[in-house]
Amino acid sequence: MLRDLYGRVVTNLRITVTQRCNLNCIYCHREGEKDFEKEMDAERIAEIANAFYRLGVKKLKITGGEPLLREDICDIIAMMPDFDEISLTTNGMLLSDKAEELEESGLDRVNISLDTLNYEKFKYVTGGGNLDSVIEGLISAINAKLTPVKLNMVLMKGINDEEIFEMLKFANSFNKESTRVILQLIELIPNSNTKDLYISPEFFEKQLSTISRAIKIRDMHRRKQFLTPLGIVEIVKPLDNSDFCRHCNRIRITSDGKIKLCLMSDEKVDISNLHGEKLKDTILKVIKLRRPFFT
Repeated sequence: MLRDLYGRVVTNLRITVTQRCNLNCIYCHREGEKDFEKEMDAERIAEIANAFYRLGVKKLKITGGEPLLREDICDIIAMMPDFDEISLTTNGMLLSDKAEELEESGLDRVNISLDTLNYEKFKYVTGGGNLDSVIEGLISAINAKLTPVKLNMVLMKGINDEEIFEMLKFANSFNKESTRVILQLIELIPNSNTKDLYISPEFFEKQLSTISRAIKIRDMHRRKQFLTPLGIVEIVKPLDNSDFCRHCNRIRITSDGKIKLCLMSDEKVDISNLHGEKLKDTILKVIKLRRPFFT
């Protein structure tokens, strides 16, 4: 079991497999990575994943950049140990052609970035993306049973803040027989391009509370899930949120093989050339360096 000095048990591993992307979203922070040339090979990714698995980590999320740009992405998934869940984040542009193969390789579900259903706003936010391709990818993921799909909607003032309930209805339109799509509202982490677009999720929490038949609290980050007549909504609030930090059970690996101690910090420890017991011992030591960013 991986437990830090604040009593937080690490059960979730997030591995960035590439920083390459076929879109250029205005809010993307790339988790502080700047060197897009260095990518671990599939064997190295599997070795690190296995080390964390043997130390008690239960769930794996594969992310990027855009993971589906890697030609060996299905090989990477097939090489993973027997995690309770393996999920993948994607912008959905390439998903329609790969959903079935991803499922056959052992992928359990996907998160798809979808900030707006407005074609012009979608192009602006993504730097020229094709909304139809993303929707096709979503449908393919549902058909391949990569569910529940989570639609990641980053909240942005003046862009999608009046579209929440439209997006919720869209997500719920796929839930006739079972919950196959969940809307996930994500607090914007502002950068120089988006500082004027920030809007607090608290306003939407209050709105959702008034129509919810139940509110669940997840172990991870104490995230709230609102069970509404229109569908399920989960809210992710990382900024200035001590509850988020106090209940963080996730550790992150960068695409060039460094442990990133915290979403909000650039502090990293290089494990790219470590193997066997040295890799295990370093992971154990690094976990003790984790500390809440907001207290």
